[in-house]
Amino acid sequence: MESIRWLLAAAGVEFEEEFLETREQYEKLQKDGPLLFGQVPLVEIDGMELTQTRAILSYLAAKYNLHGKDPKETVRMDMYADGTLDLMLMVALAAFKPPEEKEESLALVMKKAKTRYFPCLRRF
Repeated sequence: MESIRWLLAAAGVEFEEEFLETREQYEKLQKDGPLLFGQVPLVEIDGMELTQTRAILSYLAAKYNLHGKDPKETVRMDMYADGTLDLMLMVALAAFKPPEEKEESLALVMKKAKTRYFPCLRRF
């Protein structure tokens, strides 16, 4: 997921990406067990196999001292991170709407992004 790449780049961490190119690769990961809830992304770090974007971001931010200097800053960062994930989910869900609903749904997402999400992120 892009947010994980951004955080690693902000921390100055070099990393190697492996992309799933076939359904069989994904099914093997599911069968072999590292995908805790059967979903990607999967990050291997410090001898662990981490799943769930929010958990991965939280671990990386703490590990590389990007998680806030105190609890107040940390909770603000968490709020913005969760808001960003909510916006990405809205985009993803709109993309899978039936054709007759897709355009209206995407327009609503764009309106929310421009009037609510982006102004909040600019204040951070």
